[in-house]
Amino acid sequence: MAKPKIHPTAIIDSKAKFATGVEIGPYCIVGNGVKLGKNTRLIANVFIEETEMGKDCVVYPFTSIGLPPQDIRYKGEKTKVSIGDNNIIREYITIHRASVSGTKVTKIGDNNFLMAYVHIAHDCDIGNQIIMANATTLAGHVTVEDFVFVGGLVAVHQFTRIGAHSMIGGFSAIPQDIPPYTTAAGDRARLYGLNSVGLKRQNFSDSQIKQLKHAYKILFRSKLTLKEAIALLKQEGKLSKEIKDLIVFIEKNKRGICR
Repeated sequence: MAKPKIHPTAIIDSKAKFATGVEIGPYCIVGNGVKLGKNTRLIANVFIEETEMGKDCVVYPFTSIGLPPQDIRYKGEKTKVSIGDNNIIREYITIHRASVSGTKVTKIGDNNFLMAYVHIAHDCDIGNQIIMANATTLAGHVTVEDFVFVGGLVAVHQFTRIGAHSMIGGFSAIPQDIPPYTTAAGDRARLYGLNSVGLKRQNFSDSQIKQLKHAYKILFRSKLTLKEAIALLKQEGKLSKEIKDLIVFIEKNKRGICR
């Protein structure tokens, strides 16, 4: 079993916990409340505190994780960041620990690729298999579901939800929820159809995509209100899992749905 490999220039809190195979590179600062899983690497010049991170993650230089939230209500309460397995976290990324409201955890799942200059604010809940391109900015309490692609220089308003398997074009501003399976773009983003390419890459069948296209037209291209459109879909008969998920997502919205 490979012992943790720690560069002599790194500064390590005495209570930090490292699994086997962990590597801490030059000039890293590992503060209080840090647990790193098997084979996770901090390449160099990383600052991290109040964070639990899983196995096989790689954190690139000049990234900070677990610092206090940018929230004037926060007064030093005990909160943290939780990061899963196999995440790539590139240069100059900032991930803040949670504030005093919510679950007190900023959460990131597994198998995510976060490109340079991404900012993930307090209390965000990030799922699995997500790609965020350079300078994506998430305000507090944002939820991003699984298999989402976010283009570069995208800004997401606080408390907004990004549905699973959706795609957001670069330079977009997201003030309302983005439904699952869709594509969105623009200043005050609007929908542009299904994320058909992404769905095919995730092995959705032609039948599943056809059903989603039909639901999309009723929900977002008809002159019906969302309530009326959902009622019509339910009247049509047996709904697929994907359409049920889409309806549940819409019914749970609080900020409004991008259309």
